[in-house]
Parts: sequence; C-alpha cells; structure tokens
Amino acid sequence: MVISGTELGKRFLGEKIFRQVISYLEKDPLNNMNRGIDLILKAPIAEHHRQIIHNIKDYLENDPVTQKYIQRIFNNTNETFRKKGIVNFFLNATLMGVPKQLKESEKLGVSVPFAILIDPTSKCNLRCKGCWAGTYDHHDELDFETVDRLITEGKELGIYFIPLSGGEPFAWDPLLELCEKHDDVVFMPYTNGTLIDEQKVEKMAELGNISPAISIEGDRQLTDERRGKGVFDKVSSVMENLREAGVPFGFSVTLTRENCEQVISEEFIDMMIDKGALYGWSFHYIPIGREPDFSLMLTAEQRAQLVERVNSLRSSKPLKFADFWNDGHLSGGCIAGGRRYFHITAKGDIEPCAFIHFAVENIQDKSLKEILQTPIFKSYQKRQPFDENYLRPCPLIDVPDALREIVDETGATSTDSGSDTILTGKEAEEMDKVATSWKKAADEIASGRVSE
Repeated sequence: MVISGTELGKRFLGEKIFRQVISYLEKDPLNNMNRGIDLILKAPIAEHHRQIIHNIKDYLENDPVTQKYIQRIFNNTNETFRKKGIVNFFLNATLMGVPKQLKESEKLGVSVPFAILIDPTSKCNLRCKGCWAGTYDHHDELDFETVDRLITEGKELGIYFIPLSGGEPFAWDPLLELCEKHDDVVFMPYTNGTLIDEQKVEKMAELGNISPAISIEGDRQLTDERRGKGVFDKVSSVMENLREAGVPFGFSVTLTRENCEQVISEEFIDMMIDKGALYGWSFHYIPIGREPDFSLMLTAEQRAQLVERVNSLRSSKPLKFADFWNDGHLSGGCIAGGRRYFHITAKGDIEPCAFIHFAVENIQDKSLKEILQTPIFKSYQKRQPFDENYLRPCPLIDVPDALREIVDETGATSTDSGSDTILTGKEAEEMDKVATSWKKAADEIASGRVSE
C-alpha cells in the first residue's frame, strides 16, 4: 500500500499539529512561520534536526533575504505543492528520512544515502557539446518495474528524494506515472526542458511532487552555442509556463572557463529569479563524456573567485544556489559513493557519482541493500573525506590518485567508451596538473578561513 506524504505527516506530527502547521502557512507563510516551527519542535524529531530548525527560525527572524525567499516559495508554488511537495521534502525526506537512514546504516554497515540519482533512459533529443553523459550508449533504458522497485526499497530505508538524469528524463514515457505512484517522494529531474509541453506542466501541477532543474548555460548566445539554436527561447517559455502553473523549478548550469563569470553575475541570477526559479545547481565542467576538453575547465583562479562569489549571492539573493564541488565544506567532503547519494545509469550500472563512470556491479537481480554493499562504495567510504580541506572533495578532479586507488582496489571498469583515459596517459597528466593547481589555491583559502 502506498502511503501519501500527507498521511505520513499526520502520523509523524499528529493530526492536530499537522493541520495547524499547514493552516498557519497557507494563511500567512512569513508571519506565521515561527508559529509553525514552534509546533514542529513539539514533535519527536532527531536532536540535530531540532538544532537545524532552531537555526532556521533565527534566520527567519533576522535575515531579510531568507524571509523574502520563503515568501517567494509560497508565491511561486500552487496549493498542491505546498500541501504535498513541501511535506515530502522537509518531513518525509529529512525529518523522518534521515534518522531512518542512519538507523539502517548501522544495521548494514555501510552508508544509506539521502538520494539516489537514476537515469531512466540514455535517450536525448539534444546533442550538447561536452555532455558528461555523451559517450553512454543511447539505446539503454530501465523498465518501469525496476525503477519502481528501487524507489519502493529506498523508502523502506528512509530515502524519499529521487533526482533523475539521463539522457533526458522526459524522454522516458513512464516518468509522470512513476511520480504519481510514489506521491510521498520528491522527484527532481535534471532536464534540458525542451520536451516539457503544456500537458506535462499541467500534470506536474496536479501531482505536486516534481521540481524540474532546467539546464541553461547563461544568456541566449551561450546556451544556444552549447545546446542548439533556439533552446534558450524554448526553455525560457517552459520556465514561464511552470511559474504560471505554480510548479517549483530550478536551473542547472555547467560552469566552464567561458561562461563562469556570466552565470554567477547578479544579472544572470536576477534573470533566473524573474523567471521564477527557486534554486540553482552549478556543476564544474569535467572533461568526460562527449569530446572532453581540458581547456573548458575552470582555472584555479576562477574556482577561487567562485567560492567568494557564491557566498555573496547566497547572502544577497532570494534563491538557493548550490556549487557541487566548492560546497564540500557544507557537506563534509564528497557526498558520492553511497555516502549521501549514488548514480544508477540507464544500463543499470552502479556508479559512485554521475561524473565517475566506473562500476563493479549492475543492479540486475540485486536489491537496494545489496546495491549499497557494492565494493566500489565501500572503497569510497573508507577514504572519505578524500582530503582534510573540504574545498578539495572530489577523487576525480581534486585528488585523482584516490580514484586510481579505488579502481585498482575494486577492479572497477569503465561504464562508457572513454572514461578510463583519465586514469593513465596524457589525460591523467592533465588532471594531475589541474588538481595540483587547485590544491595550492584551496589551501590558501582554507588557511585564510582558519586565521579569521
């Protein structure tokens, strides 16, 4: 039996508290937020979550940017999402899910992650330059039953947050059927946006548990240059439709040496806010996938500037912005390898990360508990964090010797047609140069933080 997010909320907080919190927030979200928080604090939540909630309350009381962001969430989302999606994420995935994950981790002897990134299909209607998934086979697809089973088993371990990538998730026909069946889960498809028509927007608005992260590269010129002519205008139109329907969405950008300054500028972030985006993900360009190009990687100077710039944006803009690599200090280092997330390809290969195209096993005939025991995850987890400086979290671009050790130790093999080149030869030498250059800059930044 599938239990809705609403029912889980009632069970966890109690019928009376649950109804009061929702009622407070719907009437006046900003002014009544503290009253709702005080009610939640009466529930039997984990102690570390209790502290987080106290911190949120302090922000709400003292930070105008956070107050404006909370107001934007309620202004830009429909009633269905406010009653389901918010409950799914903050209650099911976090307040209930995380303690369950920790409890199950103790039983299993390995980490149970917060999220599972699933590629339901490798098909895509675009051919973007430098796509990280560009060298996967383009005919692979997971069947509905397999994905359904994984999510069901995930909920038994406390996992209620499922990002989707690919390929293009909206090229997988059963996508919305899956989201409808698991209405207690939050789904976040990383999408190029071009297949999201008005019918899909209407269905997502009806379901209330989906938040697309739409890929964009900057302005019209930069986006169309990488993704194809007309893509910028198409995704801009999709963003407008999502905003009008009250479907929460964010943006996802690949930072390169060419677009870095633009996409972390006030002008670009303001444009995303105006279009209705509630959050943004930045992923540094990594030379894997289609036609890898080291000259597109951020310089150490650019990456250092990014640290300062992202912090500035967070303190001044009512939009949540996550920098996948530079935010290691917020996540305690690398989150991959099953620690807080892992990746399943459309072929079923069990990868530690979307950018680490190596695997030891496939999900075929394996339960999620067995998947979490895969040797490559254990090899990852015993080394995490890969460096005491959390600005160097990644075993691919920051500590490449660690990835070589993991692959050698586990016998992992490449899951695409070219990722193994980064382990040896000229590509490996280039990666080592990048890592060495960043180590110097990262250590200087960390030293400055310590001295402060």
